[in-house]
Amino acid sequence: MSDFSIPPKPSAPSAGFTSPPPGSPAKARDEDGPAVRSQDDIDRQLDQAIDAKIASKSTGDTAKPLKKQFDDEIEDELNAFLNAFDTGTLEATLPVPKGTPKPKAPETAKSAAGKTEEAPEPKDKGKTGKIIKISKDWVFVDMGGKSEGCLPVSQLEGKEYAVGDEIPITIERFDPNEGLLILSMRGAAISADWDTIKTGQIVEAVVARTNKGGLEVTVNNLRGFLPVSQIEIGRVEDTAIYLGQKFKVVVTEANSRIKNLVVSRRDFLEQERAEKREKTLAELAEGQTREGVVRSIREFGAFVDLGGVDGLLHIGDMAWTRVQKPEDIVRVGDHVSVKVLKMDPEKSRISLGLKQLVKSPWEKLSEEFSVGSTVNGKVTRIQEFGAFVELAPGVEGLVHVSELSPNRVRRVNDIVKTGQEVEVQILSIDADQQRVSLSMKAVLAAREEAALDAADAAAEAAAASEPAKPKPERKVPLKGGLGDGGPLFKF
Repeated sequence: MSDFSIPPKPSAPSAGFTSPPPGSPAKARDEDGPAVRSQDDIDRQLDQAIDAKIASKSTGDTAKPLKKQFDDEIEDELNAFLNAFDTGTLEATLPVPKGTPKPKAPETAKSAAGKTEEAPEPKDKGKTGKIIKISKDWVFVDMGGKSEGCLPVSQLEGKEYAVGDEIPITIERFDPNEGLLILSMRGAAISADWDTIKTGQIVEAVVARTNKGGLEVTVNNLRGFLPVSQIEIGRVEDTAIYLGQKFKVVVTEANSRIKNLVVSRRDFLEQERAEKREKTLAELAEGQTREGVVRSIREFGAFVDLGGVDGLLHIGDMAWTRVQKPEDIVRVGDHVSVKVLKMDPEKSRISLGLKQLVKSPWEKLSEEFSVGSTVNGKVTRIQEFGAFVELAPGVEGLVHVSELSPNRVRRVNDIVKTGQEVEVQILSIDADQQRVSLSMKAVLAAREEAALDAADAAAEAAAASEPAKPKPERKVPLKGGLGDGGPLFKF
């Protein structure tokens, strides 16, 4: 056998000990259990072992293919090991002696040529730096103390910055040759390849193809995949509309050994949204008029994005007229101006209004209508207690069941129907409470009274226009004296 030994395959777990399924993250061990190594550490050590073996064979027969220099036994063992070995399962199942301290992450790794490679430093999402110099290609940043770093000018994305300005940054790695930290501006896309790309970085992706599962993208000539569930914050129905588009994404999985790259645009949008949320909440106040974008629509209203913060535009606050469906007023993606009606920071609730930006029809109601006047309207709703009649756009009055008819009413539907044009009399107006009392019975009574008055007036007029009838001649003589001093006329 050669000096290149292959770790034995993990044996079947003993009773009472089960290994996690492949692909699942290993559970954290306690102090007495086995130490946990990351998948990157395992891959790195495996590559180093293979590179070391290749380097040892490089001094042999160069005319013979390198693969043939391995004896058959080693080649069979290597292929079987690579096909069946699951490093995650091995790390989770192999015990370590009790009391063995957990190994620390290696700071350096020896390459095949014997050079020392600096391990990448973890990202710090909360750092800021001060610009000390801007050259043609690089921006030099003071990190505080004795630390300095640089980032490409392209990451400024055309924004105007000057020396002395503070910018949000993320540490990518350390360059030992230059003695500088390689930085990236937080939220900006970086230029990456298989040697530098890693999980959590923001890169620019171009959509090359579409399929049922998502989008095939290219990142600096690296082929990657963007799942359909990670394209937008909401649901995506048609992926074809993204073909050829270029946008920023977050690297969620990067494995240079198997050339596997998975990215997420949704994660980037959520990060961007979280940054906007803090700024918007600090500026938002009741009574403000804000610009927003309709994100989604429900039966009870629409949710409007005010800049990282969603507010509810209730269906009752969309228009002064009665709205049957929110889609009749707004659509998803519409840019709208809304008024902040109420805020509840503890419950993260924001109530918005659209109709409040125009004058209420109730404000001019007293100018158009008066108590006692008779107007025409349309029946909009029917309830057990009466019917609602629209007098003007956004203004409805109630005809109580007792005011529908002078006779007893058992059902409102027996008197009026929805959509019917009716004549009503205004009994009272309360603009503050937005209430108007109406009566159909009063109109009928007024009509009857008017009809009676008209009949009486007509009769009187007819009687006045007829000539007086002559008195009939008396055929029987009057009885009595002639006034000649008779006894009847004595004084």
